[in-house]
Amino acid sequence: MPVKKPNANREQFNTIRGILMLSAWGFAMVLSSFLFLYVGYLIDEILGTTPNFMVCSFLLAIGLCMWTLYKEAKEKGKHL
Repeated sequence: MPVKKPNANREQFNTIRGILMLSAWGFAMVLSSFLFLYVGYLIDEILGTTPNFMVCSFLLAIGLCMWTLYKEAKEKGKHL
């Protein structure tokens, strides 16, 4: 029976950890964009400005998620 090396296990763990991190970021981006989209829709219904707040809040959610993802990636890059 071949014995696995510790580096192989560590490499596999890092790969799985990276996939899970990207999946979590994808879920957070989708959830926040739909939440901001809904809040923008409600504000548009109250004020009578059909797509304005909905589109702006959606773009704000995407921008904030991308900015936070960039900051986290930059911080993780320092530790490599």
